Amino acid sequence: MRKELPHYRIGSSYGGNQEFFDGFMMKIGGCAAETAMECCIYLDKYCGTHLCPMDTAHISLDEYKKFAQIMKPYLHPRMSGIDKLSIYLEGFGAYLKERNCPLTLEGVEGDTDITEAKRLLVAQIENDLPVPYLCLNHNNRRFKEYEWHWFLINGYEQFEDKLMVKAVTYSTFEWLDFDELWNTQRSRKGGFILMRNSLT
Repeated sequence: MRKELPHYRIGSSYGGNQEFFDGFMMKIGGCAAETAMECCIYLDKYCGTHLCPMDTAHISLDEYKKFAQIMKPYLHPRMSGIDKLSIYLEGFGAYLKERNCPLTLEGVEGDTDITEAKRLLVAQIENDLPVPYLCLNHNNRRFKEYEWHWFLINGYEQFEDKLMVKAVTYSTFEWLDFDELWNTQRSRKGGFILMRNSLT
């Protein structure tokens, strides 16, 4: 079984990129804001919401950068990063609530049983909603580029012995083994965000 959600482009770029943002701190620490923006753009394009300040049918780089400044107060970079699901839930939740979006957020902590985590993640994508994901430190150097980083999961493929997920970040994507991603072998763990809605 396999499912991939549609994604948007800014010119030739596959979605957004925190490196497009203005300001040093947003460029290095704007990943949480960037995933929230990706979700808003997706919801406007495919679920009929009105969360973005621009027409999502044709997004220019200037419009994207202005949107980042709007999202920044809700998920602004900080010294320790947005290193807890609760910070993301509070910030993005406030953004949605202020725009009367019938969407609620729920966190799935990184110490959740992996079978349950897989079930929830697959169900979210089957419900046509992307998944913001937080990876903190990871013992597997395969995930070095994902450490202390928020990114988006917008697809999965279930094989007999493994679940692969489509990770989107820095205007590109790759398929990751979910078991390896989830099992960080560290005491502090990240997790992911579920969106519950009555939009579709």
